[in-house]
Amino acid sequence: MIGNDFHEKDTFGKKLNLGDTITIKGVDFEVVGINEKKGAFTVDSVIAMNEEVVRELFNNPNQYSLIGVKAANLDEVDSLVTRIEKALRKHRGLKEGKEDFEVQTNMQAMESINQTLDIVTILLSGIAAISLVVGGIGIMNTMYTSVLERKPDIGIMKAIGAKNKDIFILFFIESGVLGLVGGIVGVLLGVGLGKLVEFIGIVVLGSSLLQASFSFYLIAGALTFSFVVGAAAGTLPAMRASKLNPVDALRD
Repeated sequence: MIGNDFHEKDTFGKKLNLGDTITIKGVDFEVVGINEKKGAFTVDSVIAMNEEVVRELFNNPNQYSLIGVKAANLDEVDSLVTRIEKALRKHRGLKEGKEDFEVQTNMQAMESINQTLDIVTILLSGIAAISLVVGGIGIMNTMYTSVLERKPDIGIMKAIGAKNKDIFILFFIESGVLGLVGGIVGVLLGVGLGKLVEFIGIVVLGSSLLQASFSFYLIAGALTFSFVVGAAAGTLPAMRASKLNPVDALRD
């Protein structure tokens, strides 16, 4: 019996249907049933087979790693958890608070996963924020240097009629392009690393369960954001360039 995820996703290189054959640890198995989608990874992403076969396949004659329990209705879930904990403590001779087991509902499992993902998101957001600050400072320094090096050019442009806003737009767009180039490099590295992790997952795990997906809107948004950050970082240098006195600029 396979979970519905194996039927809807290309986990084994294709979507599995009834009668298909999959190989686990060198042994071929036929799919005889597909579980109805439940919206819980503990059901949708699980392969179930006879206990004797599993124990022989994984050389585990005595242990149970997980026991699944189904409540008659949702209102009984909390009370059922309490009764199971009480029964297991009595069976194992354990006191409350000294349990060597865990009873967890699907909602609690999802909350644990979400908490872990939130922590990872916060850490990655912090790293991204630091990277943005460093990148913005780098673009700002580059544009200030560019303004100093191109003072004579700015003086010539102003001398032949260029207005302050023209100079500002020129350097503003240039700094945005610098940010865009950095964004393109970042997207290429991100896509490359993501696909590398996916490839390693296929080689190590022997399945395509770990997949990297990149939508057009995500990439377009990242590139647009890179341009905006670059342009924002170049605003002060662009303002400085636009306010240069043409006589002083030509003298330098």
